[in-house]
Amino acid sequence: MKKLLILLLSISIGFLCFSCEKILDKEDADELKGEQSPMGEVGTTVTSSSVEIAGVSNFSAVVSKLESGISIYTATAKVTNTLLKNMVANFPGVTIDGDNVTITDMKIQQTKEGIKSHTGPGAGVLVKYDSEVGDTYPIGNTGKERKVVSKTGVDDYSYGFLLIKTIQVEMEPLGSKAVGVDKITFIANHRFGMVGVKVDFDDQTDVTFPIYSSTEN
Repeated sequence: MKKLLILLLSISIGFLCFSCEKILDKEDADELKGEQSPMGEVGTTVTSSSVEIAGVSNFSAVVSKLESGISIYTATAKVTNTLLKNMVANFPGVTIDGDNVTITDMKIQQTKEGIKSHTGPGAGVLVKYDSEVGDTYPIGNTGKERKVVSKTGVDDYSYGFLLIKTIQVEMEPLGSKAVGVDKITFIANHRFGMVGVKVDFDDQTDVTFPIYSSTEN
């Protein structure tokens, strides 16, 4: 009888610890841990396709500062697509001069665990590489969430001349429904970081912008 009581007590404690761990994991959904990624270090450059995609061309960004684990980016692009131009017009740090779009003071945290935005109302975790389908990350104080919708586990995503594994995180646009955007999907890889951003429009069309970094995890 004494052994049975000890066994039951051990099982109860095990379940309690597991439940506590799951609660803590949920509370920490917006926390990004892990060592600093080389992808967030000063001098790292980010580019997209060498050809125009959906009215966007000549995109480039560079990490100009790294302060307390937060990378500060400056980015430029030529955007002739009015819908996309309107979508980014109210982003913090965005300046639009005709078709020339400039972003300053864009703050992103990149670790070996994932990527987190620290800019504007959309601040929050963009992706954690070890997340599973169904996991969610809160978006600032908006009450909305980003949700992991795909994790392939196989090399099936075309990236340059490679096929890579990806994890995809989906979100509804913040205040962009009026300009015809239905959802935004972040496509990431544990080695190459953010490798693409897909924009779905409410007319059932979509476009994917590839992202290439000069460094990797």
